[in-house]
Amino acid sequence: MDVTRYEVPGLEQPVEILVDRWGVPHLYAASRADLFLAQGFNAARERLFQLDLWRRRGLGLLAEVFGEQYVEHDRAARLFLYRGEMAEEWVAYGPGTEEMARSFVAGLNAYVAHTLAAGSLPPEFAALGHTPSYWHHDDLARIRTHGLFYNLREEVARARTLRDFRPEVEELRKAREPADHRLRVPEGLDLEVIPDDVLRVYDLATTPPWADQAPPRQGLDGSNNWVLAPSRTATGRPLLANDPHRAVTLPSLRYLAHLSAPGLDVIGAGEPALPGISIGHNGRIAFGLTIFPIDQEDLYVYRTDPEDPHSYAYGDGWEPMTCVTEDIPVRDAEPVRARMWFTRHGPVICERPERQAAFAVRAAWLGPGMAPYLGSASYMGAESPDAFLAAMRRWGAPGENQVYAAPDGTIGWRPAGRVPRRRGWDGTLPVPGDGRYEWDGFLDADELPAERDPEQGWFATANQHNLPPDYPHTKRPVTHDWYAPFRHQRCAEALAARHDWTAEDCVRLQTDYVSLPARRVLPLLSGLESTDPRVRTGLALLRDWDGELRADSAAAALFEVWFRRHLRPALLRRALLRRALSGLVPAERLDEALARVLPVEGDSGDPRVELRLLGEPDPDGERAELLIASLSEAVSAVTELLGEGPDGWSWGALHRAELRHPVARLLARQGVTEPPDWCGLGPLPRGGSGDTVGAAAYLPDFRQNAGASFRMVVDVGAWDNSLAMNSPGQSGDPRSPHYADLFEDWAADGAFPLVYSRPRVEAETVQRLALSPAAAP
Repeated sequence: MDVTRYEVPGLEQPVEILVDRWGVPHLYAASRADLFLAQGFNAARERLFQLDLWRRRGLGLLAEVFGEQYVEHDRAARLFLYRGEMAEEWVAYGPGTEEMARSFVAGLNAYVAHTLAAGSLPPEFAALGHTPSYWHHDDLARIRTHGLFYNLREEVARARTLRDFRPEVEELRKAREPADHRLRVPEGLDLEVIPDDVLRVYDLATTPPWADQAPPRQGLDGSNNWVLAPSRTATGRPLLANDPHRAVTLPSLRYLAHLSAPGLDVIGAGEPALPGISIGHNGRIAFGLTIFPIDQEDLYVYRTDPEDPHSYAYGDGWEPMTCVTEDIPVRDAEPVRARMWFTRHGPVICERPERQAAFAVRAAWLGPGMAPYLGSASYMGAESPDAFLAAMRRWGAPGENQVYAAPDGTIGWRPAGRVPRRRGWDGTLPVPGDGRYEWDGFLDADELPAERDPEQGWFATANQHNLPPDYPHTKRPVTHDWYAPFRHQRCAEALAARHDWTAEDCVRLQTDYVSLPARRVLPLLSGLESTDPRVRTGLALLRDWDGELRADSAAAALFEVWFRRHLRPALLRRALLRRALSGLVPAERLDEALARVLPVEGDSGDPRVELRLLGEPDPDGERAELLIASLSEAVSAVTELLGEGPDGWSWGALHRAELRHPVARLLARQGVTEPPDWCGLGPLPRGGSGDTVGAAAYLPDFRQNAGASFRMVVDVGAWDNSLAMNSPGQSGDPRSPHYADLFEDWAADGAFPLVYSRPRVEAETVQRLALSPAAAP
């Protein structure tokens, strides 16, 4: 085959890149410096527009190319940049990380220069009318708003509910764990002063302006991972599986690569704008992560000086805010001067001088060493479980459940991330910023539980509450906002049932669509009768159903529409009505309370509250009436959506993957209503929901918006037998054959070999690239 050649400034020696048939690049270099430079060059070759957009959004430079309507987004992003000393920042990640970042960014910039000189920019730039910019390696660490954040939005949602209603209403809005946790309004906190839009600036900073829905919703950005000991597998080798759940996007959030140089031979996935690999293996140990939802944020509420709204009460006096002024460049206009205010706790996101109040965010992820996922630099080369665990001590953000497995049979789990030490308070609500509620450093890694070689022969995480029963939540709070347990329960049910697991079996579990909430609800239909033909149709369909949300299932379509759009609000309304009759909710505010407690996640919301309500005693038989009435409504709704008779119904006809490129939204804001064809993919039918191991959360129009765009299963020790998937393709360049070549296989729950050894890589290679040092000028 032909070899594509590039001269790359900064390289010391040639680098080979072999691209396999699935679009995975295998990079072979003579040194780490050359390897990471080549990784940056190749990442830009495949994802240049995505990388440029990532940088612009993170640094607050969108208005420079897209105009004045993005100035507010830019100011918000700049509030949440890392603003500490860069020397301290780079040291926090461990030896070699800054050098790695320098090399990676040199590669990015080399490709930017190459494509500008060659006039071969990806078509996104022509569509929007700008060119890519050059990077500084500090950009990788300064940008913090592309991570996952917990739990500021929950604090405010709770505060608003308690402000307007009694705690009994909050118990209907969101489940907390442990179940006996009781809310306590912090002493000195005036809930009345917190406005509904207090997080507007925070949301602008942490939500892409082209996202399907804002703000991001906790519960969608989850993941599954598990490790199986040799005693549980068909081969006697460990298996490690990981399928992170994030927004389903075009192009994909993650990028698979194989990085090989003396002393390092690692393969797996990372985010294309960061050097290294965060999920994968290095031939000695395999590693994978899921969200461990550490509460790393607090909203501080200040009483401000009536004479100076930029001074706030702290201790026995007034403390001035710090002002930072920056010019935001704007396309076709003069720069806008932005003033940003900071307290000792963090950026000020809202001011209410008329109420003598201001609000700031304290976030662990704004401290040194906390750039999202950059901590993987410390562990991706670990040669043993002990070395891996030692490296994990440096991990900062986001909080993660890290699982690992080694060829000697060792498997384990270690939660990682900085947990603020809150003494006497738990972070579930905003707190006064007057000095009474300060963090006392962070928990030591050894203060969190861990597992190594569990007796049961497996360990799984799915963002669920996985702290042991005797964990001292009062003394060392981690969070009370855990994800629903159903994905983990289904994994545990499956993993514990067998001792002959294979990599292919793990892929099937990653794409399992059994809904445990459905299995809990279906028995309630037993014995119900009705003369309503719609109810009779619904009962006949659901009583014969196994609870699996397959794309071709008519019952799955009915259940999802019924449970989420009809049964859920009916249950919550009944619960609120009972509280109104007891004087706990004003009767005239019943509809307002219902709107407050209906899950913000919409059609993919956490069902724990509703399942609890269904399990309550029902002495008056009201539940049967509610089930029948809501089922009748649901059958009518599905008929309207899919036509008469269940023979033509299927879940996949409603629930589909339909990917949209950010360019489409950016062009729409410019008045362009017909974006290029490459701005969309699909629709393709999908199974599952937000409750299934094969996670497929969806928007109100049933379009999937989150799930496992990337999946990986590692056959530990027989590395070439590992499997992976990355939707919709490895490349973000619409001109590439790998732009969407995996989309259909992904939607059909497929996987491809993640080849590792040089002979296997050579056998699967379809493209060769040769990078050589640029000649001296």
